[in-house]
Amino acid sequence: MSALEQAIITWIHLVLAAIWVGGSLFIGIVFSPLLKTIANSLEERMQIMIRVGRRFNKIAVPSLIILMVTGLYNSHVLLSKPELLVATSYGIFLIIKIILVVALVVIYAIHVRIIRKDIEEKIMSNQMPEYQIQKLRKKIIILGEITVVLSLAILFLASLLDAGV
Repeated sequence: MSALEQAIITWIHLVLAAIWVGGSLFIGIVFSPLLKTIANSLEERMQIMIRVGRRFNKIAVPSLIILMVTGLYNSHVLLSKPELLVATSYGIFLIIKIILVVALVVIYAIHVRIIRKDIEEKIMSNQMPEYQIQKLRKKIIILGEITVVLSLAILFLASLLDAGV
């Protein structure tokens, strides 16, 4: 592979990481707290969050998939020599990163799955009691926070790998 091809793959990987992590941080740190000033009721806030989440998922899920593909591609040389995975710090950090990515995908899938179509319809049509919405909201917040922390840890490991630590 030429240096230009490698640069393009790395650039794609970085842009998609920015979309994934930047979008997640924006939703958690900026948008969610702002919702309290935009919407008065918990139901309204959840309805808005569902719409934003749906919209974000349209770019976040493909970004995450392509991130994993480009990440695996960038690691293919090391992954083709399993003995290097445990014999070098690079390999160990890569194993940890892969484990965290798998955990991220599982947590994110649970996060998205919590608001199934039937739950979403109940929230959107104001047919869910507030106590259930509050319980659901707490789960979503916790899973969202775990997703962001895992994403940031993965970014840190990526920087360690890039530095050759």
